[in-house]
Amino acid sequence: MSNAVAPKGLEGIVATTSSICFIDGDAGVLSYRGIDIHELAQRSTFEETTYLLWFGHLPTAAELATFSEHLAQARVIPGPVIDFLRSVPANATPMQVLRTAVSLLSIYDADEADSSHDANVRKSFRLTAQIAMIVALFDRIRKGKAIVEADHSLTHAGNFLWMLNGEKPSDTATRALDIALILHADHELNASTFAARVIAATLADIHSAITGAIGALKGPLHGGANEATMRLLYAIDKAGADPVEYVKQMFAEKKKISGFGHRVYHTEDPRATHLRRMSEELGRAAGNTKWFDLSRKIEIYVKAEKKLNANVDFYSASTYTTLGIDIDLFTPIFAVSRIAGWAAHVIEQHDDNRLIRPRADYVGPTYPTPYTPIATR
Repeated sequence: MSNAVAPKGLEGIVATTSSICFIDGDAGVLSYRGIDIHELAQRSTFEETTYLLWFGHLPTAAELATFSEHLAQARVIPGPVIDFLRSVPANATPMQVLRTAVSLLSIYDADEADSSHDANVRKSFRLTAQIAMIVALFDRIRKGKAIVEADHSLTHAGNFLWMLNGEKPSDTATRALDIALILHADHELNASTFAARVIAATLADIHSAITGAIGALKGPLHGGANEATMRLLYAIDKAGADPVEYVKQMFAEKKKISGFGHRVYHTEDPRATHLRRMSEELGRAAGNTKWFDLSRKIEIYVKAEKKLNANVDFYSASTYTTLGIDIDLFTPIFAVSRIAGWAAHVIEQHDDNRLIRPRADYVGPTYPTPYTPIATR
């Protein structure tokens, strides 16, 4: 038994070195490759941010044009994967389907057996394009709607909305989703990214690592908080209740309010800053700020009563709903964004690999415990 015991959940434990993402939880800082998330949200695009995550620097205009073209050309789904999307049971959830479809994609990827740096980059292009397409295609298939073909002239965010809704998105909607994708693109060693790196460290292929990451994201303690937030808003609206009184009653019943607090940030989650503004702006553009207004009243009360800050999930709920996105697509859209960071981490892991094999602090029966014959038990 060791003398030093790691804290539960490995909180605060430094597990590796990385040059991808920097977080200062006390100062509320999030940066990709040293560039502040506020600058990226205000000035960048998802394509440029993904280039930054994968290659370590901002692209030139020519590099960005080439990158965007490669990403657009990767919008191809093998026929057997589309057949799979059509064949799943009616009760299949989008996250179940996405997890299984990504695993299936590996069988049809020409670089499946090659985990070199260049092959991982090529597969990252395909996975980034394909994950977005799978989410959109499955949603249309399950609703009995015709599949919408990819439009290579649109941005990643614009094409996703086009394939999801079957109509060209407004500039406002496209930019709002683009910013949301930037904000969710990476977040250091969160549960899904750590899962991806552990799998990649065995020298498993990138599809296996991303499948594992999606499995981790599927858990309600990681990717489901914005869904829970929106279900709360729906419940308050349906009841015609005052949001503050409703939340007060939840606290009195010892119920948790999703979308508040964070394991890392001890001040406002910098991503929430932008999503709050986006939720309000989208509501005003749509002529209906109901979901923002409810959210804002809850946020002010929880901050004053419990000293808890809204996190990235709280306002992403009302933002996605105002964009017309179904609640069970919130977590899959998280994956549409986070594949940029997952891929960056798998590439980094494979480029300088060592098997990740921690130890456990044993707290079981004292050694040696004698074996008891079955006749005397």
